[in-house]
Amino acid sequence: MQAKGNLYSIVQHQLEKAAKAVNLSREVATILSQPKNEIIVHFPVRMDDNSYRLFKGYRIQHNNILGPYKGGIRYHEDVTLDEVKGLAAAMTWKSALHDIPYGGAKGGIKFNPRLHSKSELERITRRYTHALGSNIGPEFDIPAPDVGTNAQTMVWVMDTYMNVVGFHEKNAMRRVVTGKTIAAGGSYGRDTATGQGVVHCITEWARDRRFNLNGCSFAVQGFGNVGMHAAKILAKLGASLVAVGDYKGYITNPEGLNTHKLAEHVAATGSVEGYKHSKPITREEFFAVEADIFIPAALELEITEKEAKLLKCKVVAEGANGPTIPEAEEILLDRGVDVLPDILVNSGGVMVSYYEWLQNKRSERWELEEVEEKLEKRMKRTYGHVRDFAAERKLDFRTAAYAIGLGRIETAYSERGIFP
Repeated sequence: MQAKGNLYSIVQHQLEKAAKAVNLSREVATILSQPKNEIIVHFPVRMDDNSYRLFKGYRIQHNNILGPYKGGIRYHEDVTLDEVKGLAAAMTWKSALHDIPYGGAKGGIKFNPRLHSKSELERITRRYTHALGSNIGPEFDIPAPDVGTNAQTMVWVMDTYMNVVGFHEKNAMRRVVTGKTIAAGGSYGRDTATGQGVVHCITEWARDRRFNLNGCSFAVQGFGNVGMHAAKILAKLGASLVAVGDYKGYITNPEGLNTHKLAEHVAATGSVEGYKHSKPITREEFFAVEADIFIPAALELEITEKEAKLLKCKVVAEGANGPTIPEAEEILLDRGVDVLPDILVNSGGVMVSYYEWLQNKRSERWELEEVEEKLEKRMKRTYGHVRDFAAERKLDFRTAAYAIGLGRIETAYSERGIFP
C-alpha cells in the first residue's frame, strides 16, 4: 500500500483542491487538516490454543461539528494510522455531502481475520470494544462494519458496550453501532445499502448520458458486500458482469457471469477464484477487459497510473473508499472516462446506518420498502446536487462533492464559532 501512496496525504490533497474551489476560510481549513482525536489501543487476547497475542487497534475521530462521529471498523493486516486517518476524514466529507447529521470517524485492528476462528474473532472484538471504553457511544461515536467486519462483529461490539453501561440504560445503547443483524436491532436493507447506492449513482449517470444499461457490460474489483450486491442489482437491470476479481485472483467470461451462482461460489469457497463458468486472468488482463462500467469495490489505492491507462470503460463508479489516486484520476478524465467519487457513490451504507440509528432511537422498525425509498431519494438528490455544482463551477465530480460538504461544514463553524 505504501508503494501506491499515502491515503491520508491523498485525502488532504483532495481537500486542498476543493478548498480552493470554494475559497474555504483558512481557519476552517486549519481545523480540518487534522483529526480531533487519534486513539491507539493495545490489548491482549487469548487464542484458542490458550496462548496470548497482543493486538493493535485504532479509532480516529476526525470531526463532529455536524453530529456524532460515524465510521466503520476494519479488520485487515495492512491497517495503518494514516490509512485510518484518511478514511475518517473521508467520512466527514461523506456525511456533510449527503446532509446527514454525523461527523467522520474510522477504526481498525491490524490483523488478518481469515487466520482466526469465530471464537477468536469474538474475543478480539470484545477486547477492542472494552479497550475503547467511553471513546465510543450512541450519541458520541457510532461504529459500523467495514472491510473484514460484518453484522455479527457489530453485535459483539454492541453487546460488550451494553454490558459496561448502567443497567437501566442498557437497551438504549443498541444504537452505539449500526449495521447490526435484524434480531439485534439492525435495519432492513442495511446489508444491500452500499451496493444499492452505487447502482443508484450509475443509473443517474446513465440517464444523464442517455446510456442504456440493459445490455451493457461491467467489471467489479472486489466481490464482498459492496461488489456482490452492486453486481446483483445491475444484473437485474440487464447489465452483464464480464470480469471480477478479489484478493485471490481474477476471472472473466465475455458472455457474462451469473452473479447469483458466483455469490454462492464465493460464500462456499471465500473467493471468486475457481468459479467453473469462467477463465482465470491476470490483474493486468482484468483491468484491460473491455467493459462499459468499472466498479472498484476492494481496497483503497488500487487504481494507479498503470491501471488508469489499461481501463477500457466509460465510467468508474467508486464502490470502495479511496480506490483511485489523483494522478490516475487525471489520466482517466483526460481520456474521457467519467469518475464518480467514493464519497458520493458508496454512501448508501452510512445513509441506512443513519436510518437504523433513528429506528433504534425511536424504538421503531421500518419496512424494507420505506428504507429503500428513502435511500433512493437521498442518493439521487445528492447526485443531482453534485452534477449541477460541477457544471456550474466547471469542476470534476470529486472536487464538486468535496466542495459541497466543505461548504456545509464551514457554515456550521461560522455560525457556532470556536469555543471559548
